[in-house]
Amino acid sequence: MKIYTKTGDSGTTSLLGGARVSKAHLRIEAYGTVDELNSFLGVLRDQPVNEKRLDLLKEIQDRLFTLGAELATEPGKDKVVKPDLLPSDIELLEKEMDEMEKHLEPLKNFILPGGHPSVSFAHVARCVCRRTERICIALNDESPVDGLVIQYLNRLSDFFFMLGRKMAQELGIEEVKWEPRKIK
Repeated sequence: MKIYTKTGDSGTTSLLGGARVSKAHLRIEAYGTVDELNSFLGVLRDQPVNEKRLDLLKEIQDRLFTLGAELATEPGKDKVVKPDLLPSDIELLEKEMDEMEKHLEPLKNFILPGGHPSVSFAHVARCVCRRTERICIALNDESPVDGLVIQYLNRLSDFFFMLGRKMAQELGIEEVKWEPRKIK
């Protein structure tokens, strides 16, 4: 099978189910941004500090492929065979965040991204995840999106924030606290 098909040369692509839509369609933007997020997660997973989290981060990448397949499916094509996103996938993120939080100092300030390149990757993933969530919400305004997709993305961005904090702790890096300018 060749990687190129030439079927998209006119600016359209196929959804799972067969419909052709513009590559600028909001549905394509949604699953394309999921793919971008998955790529950033790959960079995050490759950080040495995350060596003991490789399986967890790979599982999250697998769920993002599932989420992308859901978004790439033509609305109303319920017979398309694809993996399902489950409530237990969201529960896993919550469990992991609860475990990280047990070992972190309580949050008393806003945290600025940075302090170490690995931590910064977590913040980039968080921001791309939030953008993905916003795009999926916009898509849902015009065409139904499974509520679990939006819920998973919401929880995942929180996970990336907590992961950044945990990574900073493990790296011995002081979190960069936001200190607003004094109002005169």
